[in-house]
Amino acid sequence: MKKSIPISIIVLLFMSNYSQAQDWANLNRYQQENTTLRTPNLDENRVVFMGNSITESWSNYHAEFFERKSYINRGISGQTTPQMLIRFRQDVIALKPKIVVILAGTNDIAENTGPTTIEMIIDNIISMAEIAKSNNIKVIISSVLPAYDYSWNTGLKPNEKIPVLNRLLKEYANKNSIVYLDYFTSMSNKKNGFKNVYTYDGVHPNKKGYLKMELLVEKAIKKTLLQK
Repeated sequence: MKKSIPISIIVLLFMSNYSQAQDWANLNRYQQENTTLRTPNLDENRVVFMGNSITESWSNYHAEFFERKSYINRGISGQTTPQMLIRFRQDVIALKPKIVVILAGTNDIAENTGPTTIEMIIDNIISMAEIAKSNNIKVIISSVLPAYDYSWNTGLKPNEKIPVLNRLLKEYANKNSIVYLDYFTSMSNKKNGFKNVYTYDGVHPNKKGYLKMELLVEKAIKKTLLQK
């Protein structure tokens, strides 16, 4: 005889799925923190990091990177560029940073929110950049980090798609006087996968990976602050 699932469990599962459907872009994730965040000083070089789990987990592996400077982490695990675009105003523009670092695209290729194209990813990242620039916020566009395959959705050939996406992101950045932050070149292997020394699962950085990224992003931030 099969055991029936308690009605309380069914209700909880339904409410969880309903909540996710109602807040598809996860606008609630940082809503309270944004409300209590003070306005930056005029001479403060506030930087917001917009991204997915790679950005969110950065604070777990090396929280000091964000604590010692006016750096704000606004990464949300699993997110794709259309979700980031929806929350961009509340999680970036409203915080009044001098710079936003955008690191996005790998979850789009992994089809986390459904099939997509490289052109759609580019369009969403360009939209975020244009919104930032129209609000006098300087932009850093990051390359997508390497991945040979995704364990949760295999066979999508990210090792072929990511280099194409990165090339187009670099072209857009160069044409629009935006600093392009190249993580991919120094962190990828010959098969366009993640170098083992920098990752724990082939997609996300480990502590050494984040330390490498910090060296690169600090240079990009300094270069961006010097732009007129």
